[in-house]
Amino acid sequence: MNDQPGLSQGGMSPEGTTNPVGILKPKLAPQDRKVLCSAICYCSGTPNISQDGRNLKQGCVAQRLGELDEILQGRSPYRAEVSYDMTKRPPQPILDSQTGTSPHGWIPGWINKYWNEDPEHPPFKAGTGMIRRPDVVIVKDSTKPPTQDNIKQVVEMKFPPDPPNTRQAQGYAKIAGNKNKVVEMTSTECDCSQENQQSNVPVEQLGWAAAIAGGVMFILTRGRSPRPMIPAY
Repeated sequence: MNDQPGLSQGGMSPEGTTNPVGILKPKLAPQDRKVLCSAICYCSGTPNISQDGRNLKQGCVAQRLGELDEILQGRSPYRAEVSYDMTKRPPQPILDSQTGTSPHGWIPGWINKYWNEDPEHPPFKAGTGMIRRPDVVIVKDSTKPPTQDNIKQVVEMKFPPDPPNTRQAQGYAKIAGNKNKVVEMTSTECDCSQENQQSNVPVEQLGWAAAIAGGVMFILTRGRSPRPMIPAY
């Protein structure tokens, strides 16, 4: 019996043998999926736009999740675009020195200031995978940094026509410490119909998990929905 959470498993045939499955695919918990789909659905229709006119959908998701973390007073379990130093074992998150938990805002500056001062670092070479930045890291304890022992799942978001990236997935497995904690989430998996992005139940009646979803709705509606009350731990 496979007790790994979040994995799809084979069923039983009428003869009692296990039906074969392909690769067991890690999945998100329903609440995590709801929160991330809310951001994906918004950004699929209203992406950030670069100076040269490109749609920056993943950048839009990162911005939405960053705003969510602000609403939740730094207690969101969804950490967008945390960079990791892949030369460390395990890979170490590169964090803002003031908060100790949020991503560093300017990685080129961090490299110039800290990389060469660390005698354990090899010479930095861009594009070689020395630093990797997953789209989203979901942490177990939102008051602690996204180190490997606090990682619930690493999520790579794909907007068509982005293809799968095997090397990237392998790097994320090193960050998470287990390939079964790496989830590839495509935008086509989300039901973006408006009725499925709304909730008629007051956030304060549903507790902490629902407050997160309420925070997303506040962000996505640009303040037109009630600002959620944040329950204490």
